[in-house]
This record gives sequence, structure tokens and C-alpha cells, in this order.
Amino acid sequence: MQNHAADQALVQNLRDAGCDGKTVARFLQLLEEENTEEQLALLSLHRRRLLARVHREEKRIDCLDYLVYQIQKRAAGSVSRN
Repeated sequence: MQNHAADQALVQNLRDAGCDGKTVARFLQLLEEENTEEQLALLSLHRRRLLARVHREEKRIDCLDYLVYQIQKRAAGSVSRN
């Protein structure tokens, strides 16, 4: 790696993207080896994992939204009966 500031920015970007130390180290090793194909594969794998986590959290939010809807529906029904 040639430019220290650029290297630090790259590492920070990887960390900001949620990469752990092992992934960062592997990415830097691949950078040294000029193995662009494996770098892209590593980033793609990390992206898929992040997206899977997002989808899991979206399902949880949907469950909460449905629960809120059910409670509000029940509350509205009890108010109209009184």
C-alpha cells in the first residue's frame, strides 16, 4: 500500500461498512496481492450478509406493526361499543 492516508480511509470505509478485523485484514492482504476478483468476492459476501440482516429486521418490524395494528383495532372496537 502506497498512500497512508488513502489506506486509512479504505480501512475506515471497511469498518464503517461493518467489516470485522478479520475481513479488513483479508481485504488488505488481497489488495497487496492485487487480487481484485477476490476483493470483490469478499465485499459481495459481506453485502449479502448485511442484506440478510436487514431482511430479518424488516420482518421483525412488520411483526411489531401488525401487533400495533391489532391493538389499535381492538381499542377502536371497544370505544365504539361504549
